[in-house]
Amino acid sequence: MYLADEHRYDDAERLFARCGRSGVMLPKVSLGFWHNFGSVDPYERSRAITHYAFDHGVTHFDLANNYGPVYGSAEETMGRLMDDDFRPYRDELFISTKAGYDMWPGPYGDHGSRKYLMASLDQSLRRMRLDYVDLFYSHRFDPVTPIEETLQALVDIVKTGKALYVGISNWPLEPLKQATAYLKQRDVPLLIYQGKLNLLDRQPMTEGILDFCRQEGIGFIAFSPLAQGLLTDRYLSGIPADSRMAKGKFLKPDRLTPQMKDYLLTLKADAEAQGRTMAAHALSWVLQQEGVTSVLVGASSVEQLQKNLACV
Repeated sequence: MYLADEHRYDDAERLFARCGRSGVMLPKVSLGFWHNFGSVDPYERSRAITHYAFDHGVTHFDLANNYGPVYGSAEETMGRLMDDDFRPYRDELFISTKAGYDMWPGPYGDHGSRKYLMASLDQSLRRMRLDYVDLFYSHRFDPVTPIEETLQALVDIVKTGKALYVGISNWPLEPLKQATAYLKQRDVPLLIYQGKLNLLDRQPMTEGILDFCRQEGIGFIAFSPLAQGLLTDRYLSGIPADSRMAKGKFLKPDRLTPQMKDYLLTLKADAEAQGRTMAAHALSWVLQQEGVTSVLVGASSVEQLQKNLACV
């Protein structure tokens, strides 16, 4: 039986940050289940990674309905982890999931309708073997569905007790402003915004999203803070056969231009001058941006997670 490290919160002041103006404290490094926790991945490796994470104060596990592969299988892994290891620690965990991208065939398995969001969350709870999630996201903005329909579904999900908080991800600034006002008026304030932010992609900063969240007391969590692994030393000598870039789905080989290699070598030199890895250096940069609450990291091994946690 898994027993969590009794010293996991000894350094809580350094490891946690307040999420906006809420009562929620999130770990500065959160564990994402986007990759490496699906049905194609070894379950015992998932157990080892999550054990190490929790033993070191990483209490936030971030999922979505279609994480895997296959779709839904990362949540099924979370369900097994709950039954095998984490059920006694449920009240110490902050578990999030999302809906908004394609999940099942037909017109009701995608985008932002009330029907899709509510049905998806019910399915997610069954897969994860949970009564509720701590945080439920609208995973992307749907310009066709009336924004009030999407937002009222989020309100009602909280009112029915299936989620404690709501968040939004990948929404443009103007709809974000509308959502913030709508949710606040209905006593379900927006807890957090999830957006892509890293040294190579600063869109939330240039568009004003990060500034808006900070001003409104909304937390911000950065996904892809290592640019799918590009901001690590993994690609300094080429493209490894087992890498995301080799698979070419989310990280394309054409990104590794001569200019990019030069930038990565400069980044490596800067990191080494500070006694850190490239990954820890890149993660630290994100965390240093005013308004950022947490960074979402993936991990394919305990060793990789250990290196990433060095950023705090």
